[in-house]
Amino acid sequence: MAVVIQPEKKKSAVPIGGPFTLTDHNGQQVTDQTYAGQYLLVFFGYTFCPDVCPTTLTTLSNTMDILGDVGSKVTPLFISVDPERDTPEQLKEYVSYFHPRIVALTGTDDQIKAVAKAYRVYYAKARENKDDPEDYLVDHSSITYLIGPDGAFLEHFSHGTEPEQIAERLLEHL
Repeated sequence: MAVVIQPEKKKSAVPIGGPFTLTDHNGQQVTDQTYAGQYLLVFFGYTFCPDVCPTTLTTLSNTMDILGDVGSKVTPLFISVDPERDTPEQLKEYVSYFHPRIVALTGTDDQIKAVAKAYRVYYAKARENKDDPEDYLVDHSSITYLIGPDGAFLEHFSHGTEPEQIAERLLEHL
C-alpha cells in the first residue's frame, strides 16, 4: 500500500484581509460578508491612475475571460485608495471598460484606511500641482490578493503577472 503525503497549505504568518464595510459602484453598501463563498481577487488602486491600475484591471479582465464559466466563483474587487475623487458614479463608469464581474468599491477616508491596513496596502497622495488640489497622483501598492471563499488569504500576485498564470493558480484552488 502506497502512502501519499500531501503538502500542507501554509497559513500566512501575517494576517491579510479582514472585515470591511464599503460602498460599491452602484452606490450599495457592501461588507466582506457580501462576498462570502466567493474567491476574491482584491486590488487597490484609483481611477485617475495613469498606468498600474488600468494594466492590472486589464489583466484581471483577461484572467476572467480565460476562466470562462468557472469564473462565476470569482469576484475581482477594485478598492479605491482615492475616495475624494472616486465616487460610486466615477467608479461605475471606470469599471465599465473592464470585465463585467469586476466590482469597484469606495468608502470614507476612515473606511479606506481600515481596509488598506487590513490588507497591508500602502497608499499616499503625491501632489503634482500645488495650485490645483484636484491634480495629484496616489502612490500605492500594486499587489493583487487571492482570498478564499472563507475569507482567508491564499496568495498574492505581483504587478505584471500574466493572466494565464493567475488563471492557472486560481484553477488549482477552485
